Parts: sequence; structure tokens; C-alpha cells
Amino acid sequence: MASRLTHFRSTAKPRWLSTATASASASASTTVTATATAVAQEKPKISLFNKFKELNIKPDSDTSKISEVLNEWAKESRAKRFDVVNQINFFRTRKNYHAALQLSEWLESSKIDMNNADRAIRIDLLAKIKGIDSAEVYFDSLEGTAKTNKTYGALLNCYCKEKMFDKAVELFAKMKELNFNSTLNYNNMISLHLNNDQPEQVPLLVQELEQKNLKADIYTYNLLINSYAAMKDINAVEKVLEKMKQDEIKCDWFTYGNLATIYINAGLIPKAKEVIGELEKFKNVRDREFFHTLINLYRQNSDLSGVNRVWHSLKSIFPSPSNTSYLIMLLALFKLGDLESLEKYFREWESQCSLSDVRLFNVVLESYLNRNMIGEANAHYESMVTRGTEPNLRTLDLLTTYHIKNDQIDSAMKYLEMGACKAIPEKDGWFPTDETIKMFLKYFEDNNDADRAEKFCNSMKKIDRLDSTVYESLHSRSC
Repeated sequence: MASRLTHFRSTAKPRWLSTATASASASASTTVTATATAVAQEKPKISLFNKFKELNIKPDSDTSKISEVLNEWAKESRAKRFDVVNQINFFRTRKNYHAALQLSEWLESSKIDMNNADRAIRIDLLAKIKGIDSAEVYFDSLEGTAKTNKTYGALLNCYCKEKMFDKAVELFAKMKELNFNSTLNYNNMISLHLNNDQPEQVPLLVQELEQKNLKADIYTYNLLINSYAAMKDINAVEKVLEKMKQDEIKCDWFTYGNLATIYINAGLIPKAKEVIGELEKFKNVRDREFFHTLINLYRQNSDLSGVNRVWHSLKSIFPSPSNTSYLIMLLALFKLGDLESLEKYFREWESQCSLSDVRLFNVVLESYLNRNMIGEANAHYESMVTRGTEPNLRTLDLLTTYHIKNDQIDSAMKYLEMGACKAIPEKDGWFPTDETIKMFLKYFEDNNDADRAEKFCNSMKKIDRLDSTVYESLHSRSC
């Protein structure tokens, strides 16, 4: 944003003197010099955007200076809502929600007038950073005129995202009483019902939406397609596509990708291939997700040439693919058994990545372990640790499972304990997998190894996985 221009005006009034010309010239010279000095001393004002750009606040950065910057900016120039809201949205697009919330809080505490869209954003940010309770308290504190379709809609969106079904249904009913109806609100409720395994409710909600003279959008139709797919009604899916044509709703690439996946899951491979062909005809798409979708679809169809073709198309638009793009490609190559290319692209990523990513290491690790290449797997693991990449639970699960499957109990116990120390019970309840637990129990049953069984039992206690089945199996071994 360009710096604002400042106009300077001399505070001295013109003086007409009847003395010698030399005196008049000297006076004029002095006035010009003073003005020039004032101009030189005045610093150009810096826009709010550039102030934060200089501060370089990232999602994990210290945000303590945000209020200080805002206060300084407000003193320097006339603070405008537009500039603050733009900065809030900038942070939101970069998922820097802590910084965005601080700006939102400053905006409300300032003398700048907010509108209901600003308050709706505040509700969303509070839910993300401080939780739903905080968003509810703020919503309840709003005066009647501030409780509009936008602020109600923001709270409804929070409930739907968090899958708080009862609260969402209650709030949606209240909104309908107030005549706060919108396609977005219906889309949120439709998505909630799908996530709650109630696809049969979706057509009813779409029908209700249309009865209120609201217009279904592309998102509504995609959700409706998914609801019929969940009910395994392919004919109904295709009727939705016909209705979209009648309503002149143009299918986007997401719709085609969604439809191809539905056909693949239904075993209708020829139809899936036809839709994938239509999808690949889309031109000038500058969205990585588009290419990721195509790669996954070709992977599901066991089409290695298609995977490679799309990868080269992606790289022609994004010469430096993201970590996620490399991950999608490596997973496809792993699934299709092209292990030579898998290692090649992993080395390519490794040579140019600026941010390490344990997920990519795990794909290669699993490929080695699946082929019983334990030497290469160990070297790969050591390389990962040397690079400073911390193994995650997936890494440790792969190694634990491999070693217990091969009766290498000490190595299996080592990686199990590492995982137990890392896992958070309420979040990582899947570690170790049920299948891995069964392999441990069988080992202890076959080998009557009471000492290691006790260590296993202690590890399981740490992660709250010592259920009755495991306990009963190990009880005889003094756990």
C-alpha cells in the first residue's frame, strides 16, 4: 500500500516590507530554507499493512507487540476500520488466528465503529482460539440490534464445525423463527447432518431451502450428491446432475472429482474414467488441490501413467511443489508399487525442502519395511533423526509393528515405549493399533515372557490402553 501523501503549509504569513531588496531576499531565503527543513524532517507515514509486514508475525510468533503497533499507528494517522479489517482478513487467510483475534479485540475497544460482519468474524476467531464457550459469551453480550443473521450465522457455523448437533439444531430453529434464512446457514446444517450419519435428512433440508425461495448453490448440490452417494442411490446422484444443468449451475472441478470418487467406490469404473477425462480437460486451474484430486483418482484406478502425467502438469505450474504435493505423489507411487520413482522423488524433495516433514519420511520407511529391507529402513530412520526431524506416532507404530511381527521383541518394546511417552491418551488412542496389541499378546502367550509382559503392561497403562481384554490376558504375568 502506498504511503499517504502529506501536504505542508507554512505557518508564517507573507510579510511585505518597504526596506531594501536585499533584506526581502534574505527573508524569502530564510522562509524557503525553513520549509525545506520541515519537509526533510517529516517522515512519511507507513501503512498499517507495512507495519505488520515489518513485524513479520507468523502463526507461532510472539503477538505481544500487536497492540503497541496499532496504538502507534492510530496516533500517527486517522485510524480507519477498513485498514484494520483488511489486516484481520490477511491474518485469517494465513491461519494466524491469534494475531487476527488481537486486532479484532483492539478494533472493538477503539472508537472505530464496527459492523455486524466484524462481530461475526470475532465470534469465529473466539471459537477457534478460546473455545465455543467464549464465542457464546460474546454472542450473548451483543445488544439486540447486533444479533443479526450474520452473528447468528457465525455462531451456527461454529456449532456445525464442532459437530455440536443439539445446539446447532436449537439455534437453527431460533433463526428460522426470526426469519434469518440464508443458503449458507442451510449448507452448514446439511453438512452437519452428513457428518452425523444422517444423509436422509439432506434432501429434506434442500427441499425446505427451495420452499423459502432461497437458491441452492454449487456447495448445496455437492452435499446433496454426497447424501445420495451415502445412501448408495446412484440414480438420484445423476438426477442431481441433471437438475444442476436445468438450473444452469455449472459443475466445478470439485464436483467432477467428487463424482468420480463416488463412481469408483460404487465399482462403476468406466463411468469414473469418463468423469476423470472431463476433469483433466479443465484449463488454467491454479489450485494444488485440483492436481492432488487427479493424482488420487488415477491412483485409485491403478493408472501410473495418469499419475505421472498430472504430476508433470502440477510442476509446470508450481515448479517447487509443496510438502503436501510431494506427499500425495509419494503415496500414489507407494500404492502403485513404483518404488524406484518413490525414492527418486523423495530425494528430490529432500534436496530442496525448506521445512522438513515426517509424513514423507514415513512413506519411504513403510516401503522399506514392507520389503523387509531393515538395513535401509534403519539407515533411513537414522537419517531422519540426524536431520532434526522428530519421529511421530506413525513412525513409531510402523517400527513397533514390524519388529513384533518378526518376533524382535526388544526392538518392538523400545519403539512401543517411545510411542507411549509421546502419545496423549485422549487424542492418540489409536496407538498402538489393535492388531499390534494382538501380536504382542500372542508373543507373550507363546513365550511365557513375564518380565517383558510387565513392561508392556506399564507402557499400556501410560496411554490408557490397558482394557479388560489386555489385562485378563496379562494378569497371569503379574501386571
